[in-house]
Amino acid sequence: MLRWRASIVVVVSTGALVLAGWGTLAQAAGDAPGAPGGGSSWTTGNKTALGTATGPASKVWFTAAAGITTEVFYPRADVPDLQDMQYVVTDGMSFVDLERDATTHAVSMPDESALEYTVTNTAKSGRYRLTNSYVTDPDRSTLLVRTRFQSLDGGAYRLYVLANPSLAGGGGGDTGAWDAGTGALVASDSQTLFGAPLPVASALKASTGFTAHSTGYSGTASDGYQDIAAHRTLTNQYDSANTGGNIVQTAQVPVGADTTFTLALGFGADRGAAAAAAGASLSAGFAAVESGYRAGWHGYLAGLAPPPASVSGDTLRRRTYRVGVMALHASEDKTFPGANVAALATPWGDTVDGNALNDGYHRVWSRDLYQQATGLLAAGDRAQAVRMTQWLWNRQQITAWTQGDGVWYGPGSFPRYSPVSGVGGATPQQLGCCEQLDEDAFPIVLADVLGLTDAGTWAKVKLTADHIASFGPDTPSERWEEQPGKSPSTIAAEIAGLVCAGDIARRNGDTASAARYESTADSWRSQLDGWTFTTSGFFGDHRYYERIEHDTNPNDTFARTLSDGTWWERDLVDGGFLDLVRLGVRPASYGPVVDSLAELDAVDRVSTPNGDMWHRYNHDSYGESQNDGSGWPANHGARTGRLWPLLSGERGEYALAAGQPAASYLQTMANAGNAGFLIPEQAWDRPDQFGFTFGEPTGSASPLNWALAVYVRLAVSIDAGHPVETPPVVAARYR
Repeated sequence: MLRWRASIVVVVSTGALVLAGWGTLAQAAGDAPGAPGGGSSWTTGNKTALGTATGPASKVWFTAAAGITTEVFYPRADVPDLQDMQYVVTDGMSFVDLERDATTHAVSMPDESALEYTVTNTAKSGRYRLTNSYVTDPDRSTLLVRTRFQSLDGGAYRLYVLANPSLAGGGGGDTGAWDAGTGALVASDSQTLFGAPLPVASALKASTGFTAHSTGYSGTASDGYQDIAAHRTLTNQYDSANTGGNIVQTAQVPVGADTTFTLALGFGADRGAAAAAAGASLSAGFAAVESGYRAGWHGYLAGLAPPPASVSGDTLRRRTYRVGVMALHASEDKTFPGANVAALATPWGDTVDGNALNDGYHRVWSRDLYQQATGLLAAGDRAQAVRMTQWLWNRQQITAWTQGDGVWYGPGSFPRYSPVSGVGGATPQQLGCCEQLDEDAFPIVLADVLGLTDAGTWAKVKLTADHIASFGPDTPSERWEEQPGKSPSTIAAEIAGLVCAGDIARRNGDTASAARYESTADSWRSQLDGWTFTTSGFFGDHRYYERIEHDTNPNDTFARTLSDGTWWERDLVDGGFLDLVRLGVRPASYGPVVDSLAELDAVDRVSTPNGDMWHRYNHDSYGESQNDGSGWPANHGARTGRLWPLLSGERGEYALAAGQPAASYLQTMANAGNAGFLIPEQAWDRPDQFGFTFGEPTGSASPLNWALAVYVRLAVSIDAGHPVETPPVVAARYR
């Protein structure tokens, strides 16, 4: 993998003496050699900034990580079109710096009521500083980056921008050229995705114009960065790269000792449309676009409840709350409203093949959508929660036998995940393997909680409720997407879903179905402990809920094979049983629940400098290598799943249900966030090692929208004095 790939700005000395060392200025050199170039990858999942305009006209999302621009999505939230973009600095004689590697990074928010970020990168050498501010144009599909370049040591430098397009979901088939008429570096590709061709083009322009430019192939002699690294200047200027491949585009931006300019990265279905978008956004000017961008976010937040008292008095907690709400809103697709991706990131993306679309977390899981919807509902955004629920029933529910990735999904089920367009047009691979019955149940819970009980919705709910009642309680895969059997967390969701389905059935006059669903839920509830509560486990007093049970005997010696070994299932511990309390199936004081807490904490809890966090379960291997910290799935058999901050939030919700204080769990989640106030999927689980900091984000995915939702929900729940997620009809039946 060519890890430098990104939009790069190179700063080079411009004095006469230095120019003499550079030699003759480069001339246009025709079509670039070297196709198709080296392989492509994505970038780290630890995003420290992200954003999009609030309106539907701007179908572009940006991310940033490690100080530079990373994946940019267009025209859907599941289609990345840029690998990265960054600055490179050189004096023309003695050094060439990559912005990502040669600078220290500081992330700030100029307005905490808008999803706007400024990333300040200061050279470790002390020579220069680059300050980059990010917004998207509310009226067009354009990313604007306002850059201030400062020479800190009085030296004269030259600046280039190097962009690495990965259009239509991958970097393997792009072509590019210089468009002299618009002064833009343009690129394009078309791939068949989601059942139809998807043409995507990009155009890169600067408010200052470019004084040199080239398009070439990554890792070859025509690659602008390779040229600059070898010669301290751009000696070749290729007008085009007409053979599909992994292209990079380089352009010189004129700078002095202190220069501010704006880059525009526009998108469209063809090169002309992309160039027009970039040009129009530059004509509008950064200040006007920024004002409109902020106004959209101010208007959105004004329509919600104010931050709760649990966060309002503390800057870190308040900003984490506001960013969490805005990031959840920003993760909604604009072509298919209600489709929130799980994250605008690919976990450990810098180790993932980027030649073609790799869905990463930028796709839709029913479970994650449920979590996000309940978080937004807690914050006061009922409208988006309704859109999410309607999307689930209208686009993701399976109504006829449908092929997934090595499996078939039956009528009434939901796939493991899907594109933002839903099941229609998706390939089997894009629906994944395997069915998870909690993902079937959660849409029913949402429909009931939101009062979506009309006859049309009821017909869809009935199909899924019948499916759960007939095929549960065993699930082909539980919430960690790995093991089949009887899972306390999955069964909690199934019970809640069936009780909610019973409520909807009664509202539609179908008392027979209501009685069936409720009696099934009651039966599974009464049998759950016999199925999944062991009294002969290895840990503590030997009495606790298993992670999952293959049959009906939690005291047998059935062995589960995981990625890193084989273990008796009665010795596998996770916190999924807490869902029984949060979903209203059991009270917090219920004996087996209380009995299981000590073992959960002894086995899975780690006290970090940021507070107590939990592993998903013991022997989890979904994480970095134990040998060198490289990202999953590197070093198979020697990996460790790290800590999940969202589990601290779930423990906080349990504490509230038990009448205990929960503020420390909220603080832990806020502490675990990165410099952009974004809470990660995973945090490092031991003293600092391999460049990771104890209790802080790894390279998996930041933010994980599920984690943001739990944080928002817990903050509101603390003020309410109870978990606000609990479905009222379930609580009324069982408490």
